[in-house]
Amino acid sequence: MTESAALTCEKFLPHAPAAVWKALTDPDLHARWWAAGDVKAVVGHRFTLDMGAFGGQPCEVTAVEDERLLAYRFAEGTLDTTVTWTLRPEGEGTRLVLTHAGFDLDSPLGRQAYEGMGRGWPHVLDRLDATLHD
Repeated sequence: MTESAALTCEKFLPHAPAAVWKALTDPDLHARWWAAGDVKAVVGHRFTLDMGAFGGQPCEVTAVEDERLLAYRFAEGTLDTTVTWTLRPEGEGTRLVLTHAGFDLDSPLGRQAYEGMGRGWPHVLDRLDATLHD
């Protein structure tokens, strides 16, 4: 049986959900804090994220709730994981919850990605926060 794992990170951002949503769904902003790619909040939209040394990672949007939820398959054909961004209004800001699920811990690639992304995601969220402050 394949062991599957998920990573969850959350961060309070002192910005309205609309601003956070734009950072998640606007390709120009997205490239500033994470990776270049033609991301769009449209179910079924396929795009590729430029992950630098890790190459282009094909993605497909699987769920959209405007200013609340964006989910997409990530690295189809290799990692085959799912990235889900959940936005919750909180006071004057937004609680952003990232869930990156479906890591195959029985495969060396899956385990390496799980460990690497577990260390990397908090930094990505910090860059998102810094981008929103620009």
